[in-house]
Amino acid sequence: MPTEPSGPSRPSAPEPHQLRQMAESFGVNAERYDRTRPHYPDRLVRRIVDAGPGPGVLDVGCGTGIAAHQFAAAGCRVLGVEPDARLADFARRGGIEVEVATFESWDPAGRTFDVVAAGQAWHWVDPVAGAAKAAQVLRPGGLLAAFWHIFQLPAVVAEAFATAYRRVQPDAPVDPRPQKQDPDGHQPLVVKATDGIRESGGFREPEQWRFGWEQTYTRDEWLDQMPTHGILTTLPPDQLAQVLDAVGTAIDAIGGSFTMPYTTVAVTAARS
Repeated sequence: MPTEPSGPSRPSAPEPHQLRQMAESFGVNAERYDRTRPHYPDRLVRRIVDAGPGPGVLDVGCGTGIAAHQFAAAGCRVLGVEPDARLADFARRGGIEVEVATFESWDPAGRTFDVVAAGQAWHWVDPVAGAAKAAQVLRPGGLLAAFWHIFQLPAVVAEAFATAYRRVQPDAPVDPRPQKQDPDGHQPLVVKATDGIRESGGFREPEQWRFGWEQTYTRDEWLDQMPTHGILTTLPPDQLAQVLDAVGTAIDAIGGSFTMPYTTVAVTAARS
């Protein structure tokens, strides 16, 4: 199940960063988001920190502060930028400094950073304008690192979700069908981020880092996380309930739990 409109889309579908209602809907239940969303591999966080020229991190689309806390634990000074005031408030209560704005409109006020990071968020940023803004605020040799969790649900669960979602939202601007990865594991959002970095002209050639891991979910644990996904955050309660019921039934049919293989993919580039 996609966490954002990154799979095959209909011809007239807008780009993810143009879907502002969806992009700024995650704060509908900030506590659930923070509690259920997976963290990032420690190996990824450490590699980003080691690749930057210093400890100053700007966390773009910081949400509730999941990645920000991991960077802080690694010894970084973190400032978050988050367009959803509800998520920003939650992150502040956890000790993260956050300014409310979209990254494109955010005023750095002359501040610069060693790392611009974006966990599960860069697809909500215009890929070219965002890369140009990152180059503007990065110190010499600074690193832009955008990263996402790519995952594949069990086929029966993915199909149950897609069928239920198409039934309740036949005209949705995203395609809920299970995502197909190419042989190299590229996803459309990763390709768009890479192309945007190249087009901005402010960076050396982008690299791609990958970190494989897995996590087991019970039926209740997965259904608890599902409403935090962008494709579901704006559904009316009755429609959401139909989708959750269909997915729960599918998980019950395979024994009530499943192990999800994840690959956390990072697109990184050093400021030129």
